[in-house]
Amino acid sequence: MTALVFDRRRATRTLLWLLLGAVVVLYAFPFVYLVLTSFKLPTDVISVPPMFLPKTWTLANFHAALSAPGVPAALLHSLEAASISTVLSLLLAVPAAYGVTRYGTVPGQVFIMGALVARMVPPVAIGVPLVGIMNSVGLNDSSLGLAIAHTTISLPLSIWLMASYLDAVPVELDEAARVDGASRIGALWRVVMPVAAGGIAVTAIFAFLASWNEFLFALLLTSIHAQTMPVVIANFQTQYGLQWGTMTALATIYSVPVVLLSLFLQRRIVAGLTLGAVKG
Repeated sequence: MTALVFDRRRATRTLLWLLLGAVVVLYAFPFVYLVLTSFKLPTDVISVPPMFLPKTWTLANFHAALSAPGVPAALLHSLEAASISTVLSLLLAVPAAYGVTRYGTVPGQVFIMGALVARMVPPVAIGVPLVGIMNSVGLNDSSLGLAIAHTTISLPLSIWLMASYLDAVPVELDEAARVDGASRIGALWRVVMPVAAGGIAVTAIFAFLASWNEFLFALLLTSIHAQTMPVVIANFQTQYGLQWGTMTALATIYSVPVVLLSLFLQRRIVAGLTLGAVKG
């Protein structure tokens, strides 16, 4: 009987590992194919049938991508806009989520639901009004204006995420800090935020990615002085077609900062996911 139970557990575990492996392969295949394409010769990129591995490995696509005019500046603009947008999202989302979770009022609940509804609004619906607003305040074609526009995308989700994480932090911690003489803001800064550091890291990742990968607002709000990398990548085309090798090489380079940021915050992210999953 014990051997039968052990065999069933081993079979179940093997099946789970196979399913997880299949999910990882399906999820990672497009990115792996992108990276491999960046090392292919131009003739191999458009070969029929498509080739998975390059016949000849080359760095010519990376050299062409990095030597193209505007690429270093676009990478800097993307980093600048994403960083500003992430900071703005956290500065606004943390106090808002803290107020909603700690006071527990009906307007607060309506506010959090409104944030979720605002997240469902398609960006194209507010793209044209944002162009007029940024022109009127003199922030058109600037990293700051683009970062503010990106904050409109990331802020609702940031508030929703932070509310779930702060709701998992015991209220008794706030009360103990208040008894010791801390103000409400002091309790948030010195007690609650260190406990919810994992949730803040997860929220920062989502806010950063929302700006880092955004294309529509970058296309509408920038032209010369603040053009970001997604727009530059889309412009790699000639009268003969798209330059797939150069585009994939540039996309591979563009993904490196996100990968490094995720690895750097990996432990915080795991802690944040655990914090948001359990209340109390």
